[in-house]
Amino acid sequence: MPRAMLEYTKEILKKVSFDPQLFCRELKKATKRLLPYELDELRDFIIRLTQTNPSLKQCMIYLD
Repeated sequence: MPRAMLEYTKEILKKVSFDPQLFCRELKKATKRLLPYELDELRDFIIRLTQTNPSLKQCMIYLD
């Protein structure tokens, strides 16, 4: 089940990646519900996503 939550979170983040504020809000929620090892995987996913959308880099503070 935890794996499903990570995949769901990735899908949501992809869908809201057009708006940095909304993306940050969803990322903040994700940090509360995912396990530490899932957050590491999510960090990698977001790094790849920010390569195509640099305005999302500001949201990385929620993963530190």
